[in-house]
Amino acid sequence: AVVGEVGSGKSSLLAAITGEMSCKAGGLKSHCRSLAYVSQTAWIQNMTVKENIMFGRPHSSSHYQEVLEACALGPDLALLPAGDDTEIGENGVNLSGGQKQRLALARAAYTEAQLYLLDDPLSAVDAHVAKHLFHKLIGPEGLLNKSTRIIVTHNLRFLSQMDRIILL
Repeated sequence: AVVGEVGSGKSSLLAAITGEMSCKAGGLKSHCRSLAYVSQTAWIQNMTVKENIMFGRPHSSSHYQEVLEACALGPDLALLPAGDDTEIGENGVNLSGGQKQRLALARAAYTEAQLYLLDDPLSAVDAHVAKHLFHKLIGPEGLLNKSTRIIVTHNLRFLSQMDRIILL
């Protein structure tokens, strides 16, 4: 976990890891084959829910269902007119902030990356949904437990379950 005051450089650290920000001194070396990044502001494409999650990857029904469950998207899909075939409007206009964030998390989880960079992914969801996401997706027993996860968070309630905590 990476924690710190607003403006302390938490998101900049993730940007440096992704190569979006260059280092003035020192360096960064990564041996990861694959990386998934979830930004503070969910990035949604104007396509169906399913296409937003799979994002061009081959369909695996069992993995897709695991991702939906881990990201607590089942109840949302039941409310959408065409379920996961519902077309998402420009920038996710027909979804709430929490739904967008969970959709972005689902896209990342579906990639089965080696490294996950999660920039405050629990901030846009209610407390009970945050608990579900942590336990079923991000935490030590979650779907991503075989991968390295770096999570920027203001939600201190889960820090006791982190391997390391970095304070900026």
